[in-house]
Amino acid sequence: MVSYSSVCTSKPSYPINLVGNMGQAIQISIHNPSQYICANCEQILPDWKQQEFLWVVVVLQKAKYPLTEVTGEVEREKERLREKFMRFGCDVAFNLRDRGYVTDLIDPRTGYPLLSHPGHVPHDDTAVAKALLNYPVIKNKCCVLVHPEWGTAVYPSVLLSAAPPEIIAQVTNAIAPLHGWTESQKHNV
Repeated sequence: MVSYSSVCTSKPSYPINLVGNMGQAIQISIHNPSQYICANCEQILPDWKQQEFLWVVVVLQKAKYPLTEVTGEVEREKERLREKFMRFGCDVAFNLRDRGYVTDLIDPRTGYPLLSHPGHVPHDDTAVAKALLNYPVIKNKCCVLVHPEWGTAVYPSVLLSAAPPEIIAQVTNAIAPLHGWTESQKHNV
């Protein structure tokens, strides 16, 4: 197994605050991998054995409703947010791949990568967001992240890339407007 211990910290970089065309907030931050990803990288992404550096891009979308209940309305909202992330994430991933950087996005529903061979261990976006952002989690039928401003109305998603954070941020900022996401007037946190 490749050792990622030298890059396993959770200090975020390049925070990006966006707002969608319907007024919903989106927060994106780039991190060194969590301890879980460091310990399980080959089991999550078996194709990535030779990667010396790995960055985690956490994408948080504000939901219309708290995501603690299992109702048809909440499930439709989760699916809507998943689709928004998948479209955005694929564009970012392919752009970074075209630049020669190994990149993938994790399907929030399954926990498996979309563009690489799936490993034996699924990825848990909520657990990684908790570890990297230090946000609490409520455990009921599924684990729900608690955002400091949005409460449980937050949908976490994750991209993984070998690209440097400044390149990830540049690509993210260039692609976000194509998905109706523009820079928020709120200062980056």
